[in-house]
Amino acid sequence: MIPEDLRYTDAHEWVRDLGDGVVRIGITDHAQSQLGDVVFVQLPAVGDEVAAGAAVGEVESTKSVSDIYAPVAGTVAAVNDALEANPELVNSGPYEAGWMLDVRLPDGSGVPDDLLDAAAYRDLVGS
Repeated sequence: MIPEDLRYTDAHEWVRDLGDGVVRIGITDHAQSQLGDVVFVQLPAVGDEVAAGAAVGEVESTKSVSDIYAPVAGTVAAVNDALEANPELVNSGPYEAGWMLDVRLPDGSGVPDDLLDAAAYRDLVGS
């Protein structure tokens, strides 16, 4: 499942425009299925500055540890605290309850145009 209303990175993160210059970020269904059962998620702190393309956290699964990359630059506005006690939410609802962080963009703009749309992401993952 690849939601049409999101933008994507080639590192398998998704971005949802929440409005007012804030975007929500998580990993895609494809990414969580490749990882296997997620057992731990490390996220940045609210107020941290993130740079586009930089690692901002980690997802640990029964198979491996993978970095989470920021698809945008900005300030962390919120993190999904529910993942601390329930990291498996990344597996069960990567686009809903398994979201990871919200980032306030520095210029209040929306989702950058250089991210992949749903069709381009489908081509990337071959589904």
